[in-house]
Amino acid sequence: MFRQKEIEELDDFFKNLKDRKETCVYFYRINGYNQQISEFIQKYYETARRTGVVIEGKIPNPDKQNLSYYEEIMGMDFCLSMDFISLSLKKWLPRMNDKQRTYVADSLYNSLKSLYNSGKTEAMIENAYIKFMCWLYYKFERIVNQLGNDVIPKILYEGSIHSYELMLISILSNAGCDVILLQYEGDNDYLKLDKDSKLSFKLSMPSMGKFPTDFNLQWLRTQIKNKMDLERLYGKRSKIQSSTNTWISYQCFEDIEKEEKSRGSQSNLFYNCLYRINGVEDKLTYPNELYRFLQAMKNRNRRVVILEEEIPIPTVNEISSIQRKQYNSLHIMLQDLAGNITYPANIDLQLMIRTAFLDVFFEESKQGNKSLNKLVNYAVYLLCWLKRYMAGLFSGWKFPEISCFIYLGSLRKEEEALWIRFLAKLPVDVLLLNPKKDKNLPLPDSIYEIDYEDTLDIKKYPRESELQMGTAAYHAERELDTIMYQDSGMYRQQQFEKAVSITLKTMYEEIELLWDQELKYRPGFTTENQLVNMPVIFAKVSGVKDGQVQAYWNNIRKLCTEDLLLITKTPYISHESENPMKKVAVEFFKNGKLQRTKIKNHKNYPYKVLRQEMQDYILDKLELLIQKKSIRGTFENGTEYTIISVILNLPKEVVRLLQKFDFTRKNPKMIYINTGETAISLEDTILTAFLNLAGFDILFFIPTGYQTIEQFFNKKFMEEHQIGNYMYDLQIPNFHSNSPNHVFQTWRDKIFKRGR
Repeated sequence: MFRQKEIEELDDFFKNLKDRKETCVYFYRINGYNQQISEFIQKYYETARRTGVVIEGKIPNPDKQNLSYYEEIMGMDFCLSMDFISLSLKKWLPRMNDKQRTYVADSLYNSLKSLYNSGKTEAMIENAYIKFMCWLYYKFERIVNQLGNDVIPKILYEGSIHSYELMLISILSNAGCDVILLQYEGDNDYLKLDKDSKLSFKLSMPSMGKFPTDFNLQWLRTQIKNKMDLERLYGKRSKIQSSTNTWISYQCFEDIEKEEKSRGSQSNLFYNCLYRINGVEDKLTYPNELYRFLQAMKNRNRRVVILEEEIPIPTVNEISSIQRKQYNSLHIMLQDLAGNITYPANIDLQLMIRTAFLDVFFEESKQGNKSLNKLVNYAVYLLCWLKRYMAGLFSGWKFPEISCFIYLGSLRKEEEALWIRFLAKLPVDVLLLNPKKDKNLPLPDSIYEIDYEDTLDIKKYPRESELQMGTAAYHAERELDTIMYQDSGMYRQQQFEKAVSITLKTMYEEIELLWDQELKYRPGFTTENQLVNMPVIFAKVSGVKDGQVQAYWNNIRKLCTEDLLLITKTPYISHESENPMKKVAVEFFKNGKLQRTKIKNHKNYPYKVLRQEMQDYILDKLELLIQKKSIRGTFENGTEYTIISVILNLPKEVVRLLQKFDFTRKNPKMIYINTGETAISLEDTILTAFLNLAGFDILFFIPTGYQTIEQFFNKKFMEEHQIGNYMYDLQIPNFHSNSPNHVFQTWRDKIFKRGR
């Protein structure tokens, strides 16, 4: 029989018989866990699966069919002797040679003899013998004919072992098998069977803890399958790998400028860096430093790609160029989409890019609850950007060249952060500049971040034709500006570029009080995250109070403030009005998105003269108006194109009011008076809804009480005030004939000289 010995290291299990110090086998119990043990169990499992036996749960007892077959072949004779057992094994397991049979017979006889010596009856010993013979045939026949060979067969048993199972496995161990018992619940059950650990050794290693709750052989098989799937997915890999930030001296610009060959000496590595600089070290020299750095990179013939403020989203054409299908698994999705990565000019680079792509998305799939559809969208964005910037980063690339990607601004979108993580795995130095210290999405631990106290509002990377530098006085003024106008209730002229209107619900009497008031003094006004919340008036006044027509007109005249659009003729914009945007409106809205670039580049685009922020503001509110579907017929009968044509052809007086509009001060107004029965047009309704979103105060004076723009709204948006009797066919006075402060006097005013 084979002797059991203690191991010196776990790898002793995988040594062939001739390479072991003695002719011995190993029988160990594993009751604890660490990373080394995890790797050993995986390796041992794979070996046992190929050249041994893996037992999960229990060895099933012989059933009636097993026993019937045994009786048919062997009969029911039994004798506790070596000769009987040896002859029986020769008949029952004919593939064993004489030497192997001797090992098993000797070990089996000794075990049965120990049962006899412990007082077991002959019937009990015979039952144990038949059980062992059936187990040897049905469970272990594949390894008994390998006993004594140089490659030692392995047994892996998972769970709490029972007495007869332990006895048989001990028999096989003594006959020439290595054995591992995986005991997730510890050693207590085993020690009830083998109190002094005479049959096996307990594995003891430093830093052993409890097994993870989900660890078992089934989980292990899943990991092995995933590993094999990954190997098939990745396919051939490049021999060149990344070494990011392992070599840097923490001097950002000097490190990036450093020649590639002097960064490290290993021939299978490229040495790149990933830096993020938050704030600026010196406001006066910062632009010049960036400019000097760019010139130095050009002088070294380094490839440089610079992006500012954002990574422009892929265009429809870019997205359509990515070959993709419908997917129901991550592996299939990645395998298919990775097929878009081709670079025949340099196969090593192609393999590196493919590997980086797969690595990033396997990492991302483990971060939070990301749906497969979201991962597909991310992957398409990444592939579009790769195609877009491939030439700038890798044209004519040869190892160990390193290109440079510079991003000026903060990372606000997950797709952008994913792109940076992807680039950092490629032969690219990545430099992220955040001089304003805006909030940033996190990046991998390998990034090195530099933080400075000062900030600088710079939106363009300084190039030769664009280089600008502020004086010390200029920056001091900007700092004072920030102190004065940041959360102080004071606001700089045109300080904000974005705003949202909030319609106030008021009493009729409150309108006159609020009307000429600056927005910042109205209830509900706030500024958060560079966004202004503007409380505005949007109301309809029906009827004439007490039937007093002259007082009615006087009250309206009081509201005729400076920045006013006064409409007294219905409709203000008719369907027949000349509009050059009607013919092209369909081109400006596709796939639920406003085609802003196409609009701005169109020859008839009317807002080119406006400040850029106001152009974007108008387009924002136009898109919002369409998306809200507040105008009846939107996305049903093409009304969205009418909305586009109206808003892209606003009357000149409206455009001038918008250009002047400062979101923290007095807002522009619109008063619409309709005394007759002429219906207000769809175009007027669109204009009104847009101006409400844009921040205008809007009042409709309808002495008749008739329906006005309500007929074109999907739901009620305006507050309506019923102030008196309905009156018809009133003549609208000329409000422009006097100064804005002029008010008609009643006969009582004239008598008592109380005119205002």
